[in-house]
Amino acid sequence: MSNVTVRSVVYQIDGQPYESRLVFDSADTTSSRPGLLMAPNWMGVSEGAEKIAKKVAEQGYVVLLADLYGQNVRPSNNDEAAAAMMPLKNDRQLLNVRTKAALAQLVAQTDVAVDADKIAVFGFCFGGCCALELARTGANLKAAISFHGTLDTPNPSDANNIKGKVLVLHGASDPLVPKEQLPAFEEEMNAANVDWQLLSYGGAFHSFTDPHANVPGMMMYDEKVATRAFKSMHNLLDEVFKG
Repeated sequence: MSNVTVRSVVYQIDGQPYESRLVFDSADTTSSRPGLLMAPNWMGVSEGAEKIAKKVAEQGYVVLLADLYGQNVRPSNNDEAAAAMMPLKNDRQLLNVRTKAALAQLVAQTDVAVDADKIAVFGFCFGGCCALELARTGANLKAAISFHGTLDTPNPSDANNIKGKVLVLHGASDPLVPKEQLPAFEEEMNAANVDWQLLSYGGAFHSFTDPHANVPGMMMYDEKVATRAFKSMHNLLDEVFKG
């Protein structure tokens, strides 16, 4: 029986309130365990994002589902999501301020013990971009994992700041991640001597982990690929946390 608990974590960034979700197994709150920052897709903190966080937390992690938009910004449709996301996509410095603030909350919270030396970040779509950008800031991360996220960055040389391993889980048929981003990302990672992997899943489109994605030829759920991708994430986390 699962004892996974979800608690709100409210904090301020530049005088504005943000409300992330702390997700963990409450059966034991004193034994230190690895912490994971989860950057959600463009819908932000949502029921679907919480479901993913709970499933990951069941594997023995403390997960903080990051609020990157603000406590009062909860998109209910694609237009609202795009309006919330684009200012951050276009201002990576602002984006990094918000992801770093969420990361600080994960490490500093006192509800459950987290090993500050065993922290990683993972994200989906827009959140995948967030995860990679956070790694590029030099944050103390053992791993950064992107599920069907964009790979571009305004400052490729920032990859020299990456401290952990990088895993990109990409749909080979994803029309929302321009093909030219893949070789550019590989060049960026290689130039910085990053320990990186890019797994490209044949026939997979954007949002392949999202059970509600159903836009043929663009955003489509793929249960088989999603299972493979999460397995790859957990394999890497086992490597960096237990190896």
